Amino acid sequence: MSTWIDSPQTLTERLARWAGQPLVALDTEFIRERTFYPQLALVQLAVPGEILLVDPLVPGMAEALRPLLLDLTVTKIMHSASEDLQALQRGCGALPAPLFDTQVAAALAGLGAGLGYQKLVEQVTGVQLAKGETRSDWLRRPLSESQHDYAADDVRHLHAVHELLDAKLSELGRHAWRQADAERALRNAANDADDPWPHLGVRSAQSLDGDGQARLCRLLRWRDVEARRSDKPKSWIIDNELAVGLARRPPRDFAEFNAILDRHPKAPRKARAELWDRLNAPLSAEERELPLLKPESYDKQTLKAMQEAVIAVAQAHGLPEGLLCARRHLESLLEGRGWSEALAGWRRELLEPVLAPLIPAN
Repeated sequence: MSTWIDSPQTLTERLARWAGQPLVALDTEFIRERTFYPQLALVQLAVPGEILLVDPLVPGMAEALRPLLLDLTVTKIMHSASEDLQALQRGCGALPAPLFDTQVAAALAGLGAGLGYQKLVEQVTGVQLAKGETRSDWLRRPLSESQHDYAADDVRHLHAVHELLDAKLSELGRHAWRQADAERALRNAANDADDPWPHLGVRSAQSLDGDGQARLCRLLRWRDVEARRSDKPKSWIIDNELAVGLARRPPRDFAEFNAILDRHPKAPRKARAELWDRLNAPLSAEERELPLLKPESYDKQTLKAMQEAVIAVAQAHGLPEGLLCARRHLESLLEGRGWSEALAGWRRELLEPVLAPLIPAN
């Protein structure tokens, strides 16, 4: 059974009874299809024998949740927490620390990378969970009985999963790795700043010359600001394909600019004048000083050798190779951009001895 909580006072009273509990299972439901920021729609909490379904839409509920989220004596057990962290940061102004992410822990324990919650629960407990409410409207009220059941199941088994994974990680001596990954996830969620070089994340930008990439960077920075201001998905402001096309060959005048946008199915209907001004303004010397995304110039055989080295390290430690290193991080090393922050810590300690000899000297 679960208890619906729609009163901040009731939540505070219930959580007071949990004083001394070292572990609390935590999950959220949120909606993000039509917004830039995730809209927190439900918070699920569980200790052994009790599940609370908390309505964060009620005024004052965020304030009632915050002490638990910030309590460093209580470990929060979550599964695949990255988006939930964003929703909690936005909805409650707080992040749940310390964090035990069961998806990360399962990968570190050698059970597989990116395991979904249902599959992990079945693997650990033998229980098969329903998937029916995955795409539910969690903002509607009242929630249906099936939504209540689905939401409760999302935290019901986290304590059992944690118990098994905690023991496995202790046996393998990998709690420090798990903790480092959890702390990085929390830092990433807390850092809400826009990427200063968003063009580097658009693969087709490598076909642009320096000025084209500078224009693209300017357009994408404007898009980031507009998406936050209007709380709309970035692609609703302007999608990558159109932005790259405009940056490659800027229209000669406003009429041509409008004609291009009219032909594009995902072109912005609003803010066209502002977009034109951003595109048409001369590039400054400072804007031209940016890191460029260059066409692939590295040796493919070297990349293959590095990938094989990563696989060998992963197999030696019983880890999924995807948990260790992504292809883009190897490309960054080959292109002289150095070690990604994503490889810092224990990953670099494992990989540097085998990858460093393969990196060509600049």
